[in-house]
Amino acid sequence: MESSSGEELEEEYPGHEWITPQSSINAAYQSQTEKGIRKICSELLELKDAIENLSGNRQSKYLAFLRISEEVVEAEQELIELQKHVSSQGILVQDLMSGVSRELDVWFKSNKEEDTKEKDFQAELDEILSDDTQDPKAIFLDKLDALLAEHKMEEALVALEAEEKKYLVTDESGKESNAELSAFKTALFKRKAILEDQLVRWSEQPSLPITELRKSLAGLVKIGKGSLAHQLLLKAYGSRLQKSVEAFLPSCSIYTETYAASLSQIVFSAIAKAAKETNTLFGDSPMNMNRIIQWAEYEIETFARLVKENSPLPESVSALRAACICIQTSLSHCSFLETYGLKFSKLLMVLLRPYIEEVLELNFRRVRRKIVDAARNDDILLLTPQEGSPLSGAVAPNIMLTSSGKKFVSVVNDILDQVTPMTIVHFGGAILNKFLQLFDRYVETLIKVLPGPSEDDTLLESKEPVEFKAESDAQQLTLIGAAYTIADELLPAAVAKFFDMQTEKKGTGGSSEGLGSGSIYSIEYKEWKRHLQHSLDKLRDHFCRQYVLSFIYLEGKSRLDARMYMERKTDDLDPLPSLPFQALFGRLQQLASVAGDVLLGKDKIQKVLLSRLTETVVMWLSNEQEFWDVFEDRSVQLQPSGLQQLILDMHFIVEIAVCGRFPHRPVQQLVSTIITRAIAAFSARNVDPQSVLPEDEWFLETAKAAIHKLMLGTSGSESEPEPEPEEHVALHDEISDSDESIATPSTSGSEDSFASANNDELESPVYFTDPEA
Repeated sequence: MESSSGEELEEEYPGHEWITPQSSINAAYQSQTEKGIRKICSELLELKDAIENLSGNRQSKYLAFLRISEEVVEAEQELIELQKHVSSQGILVQDLMSGVSRELDVWFKSNKEEDTKEKDFQAELDEILSDDTQDPKAIFLDKLDALLAEHKMEEALVALEAEEKKYLVTDESGKESNAELSAFKTALFKRKAILEDQLVRWSEQPSLPITELRKSLAGLVKIGKGSLAHQLLLKAYGSRLQKSVEAFLPSCSIYTETYAASLSQIVFSAIAKAAKETNTLFGDSPMNMNRIIQWAEYEIETFARLVKENSPLPESVSALRAACICIQTSLSHCSFLETYGLKFSKLLMVLLRPYIEEVLELNFRRVRRKIVDAARNDDILLLTPQEGSPLSGAVAPNIMLTSSGKKFVSVVNDILDQVTPMTIVHFGGAILNKFLQLFDRYVETLIKVLPGPSEDDTLLESKEPVEFKAESDAQQLTLIGAAYTIADELLPAAVAKFFDMQTEKKGTGGSSEGLGSGSIYSIEYKEWKRHLQHSLDKLRDHFCRQYVLSFIYLEGKSRLDARMYMERKTDDLDPLPSLPFQALFGRLQQLASVAGDVLLGKDKIQKVLLSRLTETVVMWLSNEQEFWDVFEDRSVQLQPSGLQQLILDMHFIVEIAVCGRFPHRPVQQLVSTIITRAIAAFSARNVDPQSVLPEDEWFLETAKAAIHKLMLGTSGSESEPEPEPEEHVALHDEISDSDESIATPSTSGSEDSFASANNDELESPVYFTDPEA
């Protein structure tokens, strides 16, 4: 059955040479294994792919044929339109020829000469229009039209220039009539306008090379359009500059510190090139100079705006660095442009000054917050001693900066590291003033850290927390010593390069022309140092005031009160100063001992503090009205011994200053005032000072002896007239212990300390007694 059906299929579908008959397949693969069957399947799949490819190619070719057919139809339509256009042009030419013939006919008829012969006007027109008999001017115009049509601008320019020299400058033949010459000039003028338009359009091409631009601009100059050529030059450079800036702006966020310098390089380089091209092509005429100045000013204004718009956060260090580098680079470029007669330094500073000042202000605000936070949270124990200086117990043997002091010096150096020389020249004064403000805020924060109420409660807002309080003498002196070190040594050394640059600029013949009121030349270094000293005085006075008040209002026998001078006994064989002044002497000794360790090598600071402490006590006595009201109270009887004790206490204060080798003149003046006032108060109460007071030498010797006894700790308590000698003895024991500690050579910080002072070597001061004596 199968074989018969196969034969029927072969008979129904005759074989083709590319189709394998079923009988051949059966004969070839009848006995094949599975491998053979797979091969057959593979061949069938390949055959299927070939058929699909053939079908796809046929479809694509069909679509291409359809597209070509549409294009042919469109081409036929265009040919029809073109034929219509040619026909219309032909009609126009015929109308023109007819019009010319009519004009010639009218002209000939108007001629009344009888001997004029009839001519064929059409033949004459052909003769006139023929090349053989055409005028040379017409030939030139045709040639010029051909050059302009082919945009051969250089050749047209040369031909036009030569023709102008030939016919317009000189007229050798003299045969041309004024009408002919005027018509020819008009024709040349029209063609010159066409050439000008072509040169302008060629110059305005954005991708035109600079060499081609020079040629086209030179051509405009030759045809008398120099002003237009210069405008096109500036327009071309402005367009190129805009493209360069737009290509650079995306990278501003990457190069945050140098973007402004790079932008300055792009802008001022374009201005310099435009100025150079102007001088080369057009010369240095005032009109060209004004035009390029206006163009450059616009570009510089755009540059200043871009610098501000693309700046990082103004309070960041990178913004400060970028601003300083921008000033340095831009002013250098301005100096180079001055060789072309272009001065833009003032304009640049006017445009950039508000931005630079804003960056400086915000950066100093940022570092001020850092310093205030560091001072409020200072840790005196976290000190870094100077190299090679070991610590002595809990107190450093040499002056060291606290963490807040190190932070202050660090931020100052960080700012100065960003500053460039030109920034110093133009903004040096402003930077120095901001350093003053920074140090003032640092001192205000230290005042808040020190114990006691501040002189001005508005120095810091009351809401600002203070995490740290300096309670001990060592901590307080360390803070004060750090402030003095910053103001006297570190800060002046850091800003010294301001004045080094000022000296260098003056030495090289530099001029300060154009420098604003914020220039470094407008501030004197001495005045700046005076402001620093004023801030230190505020810190020192606050420390001395709270230190003195802490013992003046001390509870007990050591409290400084005017009532202790009432009803004094007169049989003291070995008089001593009052207990408050003995306590003051002891506290000053203790403070001097601590200062000798903490402020080692800083004798000036030690003397300033201890001198001011003694002066503060006398100032308080002089100004405290409640103290003097006691002597004016009529209900209390005054005794001469009270006046004697008060004068002795005052001499004792002077002797303390002399012993410590402090500046004692201010103390002497105040003591003189107090003694005079006390004598007047006792005299008003019927107490004769002259009859009860000993000689001046007695007060001098007694004060010296008291100093000597208190320093050695050998004063006899049995001679003390106070009713409670135990407290007096305890006070002397405390003083004796401190004396032993500071008298040791290994711990004595200075030969000027109390313990090292020798009464025999001290110069006796001049005392002030009753002026009536």
